[in-house]
Order: sequence, then structure tokens, then C-alpha cells
Amino acid sequence: MTVIDIPGSKSVTARALFLAAAARGTSTLLRPLRSDDTEGFAEGLKALGYEVRQEPGAWHIQGRPDGPKADAADVYCRDGATTARFLPTLAAAAGHGTYTFDASPQMRRRPLGPLTTALRTLGVDLRHHEREGHHPLTVHAAGIKGGALTLDAGESSQYLTALLMLGPLTAEGLTITVTDLVSEPYVEITLAMMRAFGADVGHQGRTYTVAPTGYTATTYAIEPDASTSSYFFAAAALQAGTTVTVPGLGTGALQGDLGFVDVLRRMGADVEITDTATTVRGTGTLHCLTVNMRDISDTMPTLAALAPFADGPVRIEDVANTRVKECDRLDACAENLRRLGITVTTGPDWIEIQPGTPAGPAEIATHGDHRIVMSFAVAALRTPGITYDDPGCVRKTFPDFHDVFGDVFRDSFGDDFGAFTRTP
Repeated sequence: MTVIDIPGSKSVTARALFLAAAARGTSTLLRPLRSDDTEGFAEGLKALGYEVRQEPGAWHIQGRPDGPKADAADVYCRDGATTARFLPTLAAAAGHGTYTFDASPQMRRRPLGPLTTALRTLGVDLRHHEREGHHPLTVHAAGIKGGALTLDAGESSQYLTALLMLGPLTAEGLTITVTDLVSEPYVEITLAMMRAFGADVGHQGRTYTVAPTGYTATTYAIEPDASTSSYFFAAAALQAGTTVTVPGLGTGALQGDLGFVDVLRRMGADVEITDTATTVRGTGTLHCLTVNMRDISDTMPTLAALAPFADGPVRIEDVANTRVKECDRLDACAENLRRLGITVTTGPDWIEIQPGTPAGPAEIATHGDHRIVMSFAVAALRTPGITYDDPGCVRKTFPDFHDVFGDVFRDSFGDDFGAFTRTP
């Protein structure tokens, strides 16, 4: 059995940084993810005037309930969607000044219109500089009274998360009625974490109510990243007798993406989830299936890369939102599977992958997307010679991925181990 220490969750780390910055007192985050995305978030907080002290294994954030210390700032959000969506919301809710936000070309392409429309509905003076609904943008912040609004979060649950976290910072509280929602388990993460920082938030159906309580500082432990764990679990499922255990992800885990192991169980893998860990063991069989991955869509590429080794077609449905991630992940998965000689068909919100033996080595077109790289590392276990056009984009969430994955599955790579693409 191989026990793997997976880095902290990106989603949990980003939320914790927002909540700690908004809280009364100094919060300590234990085992935060240290990657390009989370470093970008921390740097953004510093640019706004928050005090963030980073030590190995712990980050300390001096909260400012009254908002950023700076009354003017230029914040660069890098590639991070949570940074690009959460920080303007924090500045709008708690700030009193003028704050400009920009991002990488990749992030500039990603939408945030439903969020900025909602902020304007709440009275925020917000202006997009070039393309409406996209970065760059400027927020002229003067606090938010609160009120009620309607939100379409069918494109990204991060819109709802940003507004929920804003709620306790308003003068009168916030009521949000959601017309559509994708990746709902991520919202459950938000609600649980808000309560851990002292918020009063609840919902009936798709209507969420947030009281104007503010937040209280706390010490918060970041659990391992369930999305990142999916690559190691999938690799175990692919190989008979291979067992992978991830401690820190158990029955009480916040992240819905741990549900990926239920997909692996349906395909034939042995799965055990205890209070403290999750273990997957390959049985030598991978069954075909049709699966709705709307709530765990970040793991869609993992299943797509595993799918050719099943005993029949694998069809993944209700994942339209993956087309507006770091890249169009549906098309990217299809493109790369075809490069490996696998037959694939796609539709607006689905992909179907036929079983087959990869034709041989191929260069994976990453489109700068960390999840495409890490997913196709699973396929590389059965396809000697796979390389990537941009292996280094894993720095977004797991800078050491190539080394860790290669070392864990060294025996599977065999003589090809030295050719396994590592981060430059």
C-alpha cells in the first residue's frame, strides 16, 4: 500500500484566505496549499494592504473587518479564478477606495459577468475596462448595504461562493435566490467554512440567507485536495493490485470531488473510506459506465484519461461548465485522446470515449491547463513516451506533481521512467 501526502486543497485555501482577511483578529491556516494560484491570492491580499505572514506549514493573516488598508491598489490575479473572482468581491464589500484588478490572458478569457452584474445590483460602482464581464476591471468601493438578488450560477459556483462570503460584511445582510447551480458541493464547502469563521448562513432550497454578523478569526486546518487526489486514485484503479491511500480525506471531508472514488467503485475498483483516509485498490477490471459529473466536473478529465482502458464505452454527461475553465476541457480531452488513437465523440455537455489501446507516444496539448497535464499522466502509465507541450503549468496547483507521481508509480513506468516529463 502506498500512502501519499497530497497538498492542501486549492478551493479550501482560497476560501480560508478570504475569510481570514475579513475576520476580526489573526487567523492561522494550517497546511495551506502553496502553489501559483494560492501565492497569487496571498500577494493580492498584500497589495490591498492585508498583513499575510507565510511560514512552512502555516500562514497567519491579520484580519481587517473594515476592509483593505490601502485606499488604492492594482492587483494582478495571475491565472487564478478564485483570486480573480473573490478579491474584487472582498474589496467591494469591505473597502473604501479604488481598486483595479487584472489577470493573465488565460484568465481574461474566463467569464465573471454574472458576479459583476450581481455586485452592481447591490450598488457597487464597478467598471470593466475592455470586454464586459471580463478582466480587467476597477471597483470604486464604499461598502455594501445588502439586500436581495437573483443569480444564475449555472456557469460557475464561484459566483455564488463570492457573494455568500460577501454577505456577513454587508450592513443589512444578503438574500440570494439561485436560478441554476453547477458544482453544488463547492457551495457546501463555502457554507461550512463560513460557519467555522462565525457566520450565520442558511438556505431553503435555492434561496440563501446571510446575516450581517462579520467573521471571527480562527485556526483552520486545510484538508488535502480531493481533485488532485483523483489522479492517484485513478492510477491505482488502472493497475491490478496497486493500492493508494490518501490520509486526511475521510468521511468528514468537505470536498465533493472525493465523490470521484464512487465512480471508480462503479467501474470495479475496491474503495474504502474511513474517518481519516480514503483507499483505492485496482482489481484488474474497469467497467464501462455512463455518469453525470455535474457536481464533480473538475475530475472529468481524470475519468476521460482513464476511460480508454475500460471494457466498453465511457460516457460523461452534464459537464458543459468544463468548456469555460482554464481551457475548453471537453475539447481538450477529446483532442488528446484522438492523438493517442482513441475514438471519441462530444456534444455540448458530454463526451463519450470508446475503449482502445493507445497507438503509441504522443505529445499532449495542455492548453496551459494543469488538470489536462495531471489527468493524462494516468494514461501515460499505459502509453510509454507521452510528453507535454507545457508540463510546467502544474505549478498552478501542484508544483511537484511530476516528481511525486513519477516516484509513486516508478515501477509502472519501468524503463520509460526517465522519459516521464518533469517540470522544467
